[in-house]
Amino acid sequence: MKMGKYITFGEIMLRLKPPQTERFFQSPLLEATFGGGEANVAVGLARLGLDVSYISVIPENPIGEACIRELNKQGVKTSSVLRKGDRLGIYFLENGSNQRPSVVVYDRAHSAIAEASSEDMNWDEVFEEASWFHISGITPAISLSAAEFSLKAVQTAKEKGVKVSCDLNYRKKLWKYGKSAPEIMGEIVKYTDIAIGNEEDCQKSLGVKVDIDVESGRLQADKYKELTNQALALYPNLEKVAITLRESYSADYNGWSAVLNNRKDFCVSKKYEIHNIVDRVGGGDAFAAGLIYGLNCLQDDREALEFAVAASCLAHTIPGDLPLISLDEVKKLAAGSGSGRVQR
Repeated sequence: MKMGKYITFGEIMLRLKPPQTERFFQSPLLEATFGGGEANVAVGLARLGLDVSYISVIPENPIGEACIRELNKQGVKTSSVLRKGDRLGIYFLENGSNQRPSVVVYDRAHSAIAEASSEDMNWDEVFEEASWFHISGITPAISLSAAEFSLKAVQTAKEKGVKVSCDLNYRKKLWKYGKSAPEIMGEIVKYTDIAIGNEEDCQKSLGVKVDIDVESGRLQADKYKELTNQALALYPNLEKVAITLRESYSADYNGWSAVLNNRKDFCVSKKYEIHNIVDRVGGGDAFAAGLIYGLNCLQDDREALEFAVAASCLAHTIPGDLPLISLDEVKKLAAGSGSGRVQR
């Protein structure tokens, strides 16, 4: 196992969701939890046993305090979180069912992290004794200042010799401040070692183009090899590109697998048929956490990929954003123990 600190940076939000699969305000109830891409990855890494610190900007009010407590409860260190700003971002989730898709509504304009400056953070101090830094394409999409904050983070990480992973995470509802995703993400990926995403993330964030029919429900391995080859050719600094493959038959039933291209081998994982999905939000973050763990703690890229897919498969069975998984159960699923039998 490679020791050292693992750092993630991004926005965590208050998540408000109707019970089970109700429509928005079908009843007056909303379940309140917390979640956000890089925070989800931090929780996943902590629950897998790694030393993880989460960096963000969180208001100093009762909502912010509850958020910090939740992260600490899961084993994530938050001592470097900036406590400033007026509001924590919010997102509303309506959980889909069968042929009705899930819906996300953002309320995160003017959030604390959207208005923070890169000058507010001492990145040199943050990266002391760090071995890995994880970021996503969500934070740079929030605002121009958040994009500058993100770019400064990856630049400093590389100066310090820290390995950088980036989940490309394209969110079209967020890119509203006059810059396109490829303009901003293209610069961030120049300082990235490991890129992660799905086929849309890769194409919309990096500007690469491959004709992939995501609606067909069929895995097109050759197309994903072409896509990852293009990304690796465009960014010579990238060591590996991992793509998650979601075959969405309905909101409740997905095929789930992934590929990884490390410039030498093109690895294709086993596929999980996930029925009766409980909550798919955060599934990609669980994959990222599993992959980071696997690349640092397991024997090779193929084993790391299988571990990551198993971790994200389990995350589909857990309500909420946070991947409340354990190392033992991920290893067992990756090894083929997926019957769901009661453990006594």
